[in-house]
Amino acid sequence: MEIHPNLLHMTSNLITEDSTYQMSVMAAVAADDRKAEDIMVIAVGEVSVLADYFVIATGRSKAQVRAIANGIKIKISEELHREPIRMAGESDAGWILQDYGDVIIHVMMPTEREFYGLEAFWGHAPRLDILEILPQTVNSANVAVEV
Repeated sequence: MEIHPNLLHMTSNLITEDSTYQMSVMAAVAADDRKAEDIMVIAVGEVSVLADYFVIATGRSKAQVRAIANGIKIKISEELHREPIRMAGESDAGWILQDYGDVIIHVMMPTEREFYGLEAFWGHAPRLDILEILPQTVNSANVAVEV
């Protein structure tokens, strides 16, 4: 059976949107598993073509920032068979960025997060309700929810 190219394109877009959301949720859950704080998922795709989602999380030490980023990378690799297109900041670990194209993950130390203020810069983009995304076992002190 041959699939019409327009139908294939439509199906591909639906799958991409679904997997993009799934990846952002998976990253948030993996960050929470590594005890990240102030986890935030921002739907930047609503206001920019840069990506569909940003996932932002804070680690309290450089070792924790590395562990959070590594946990996210492993989870996405194992579950979705995706690898980052680009990564930056692993050696310094003040801010590790994982760019998957449609999802960009930022794991930051508190000083970097406060200084760069990504939440404020993307303040006009919708935020996902983390408490609805993360499993019921989530430590609610680790997440930031803005309505």
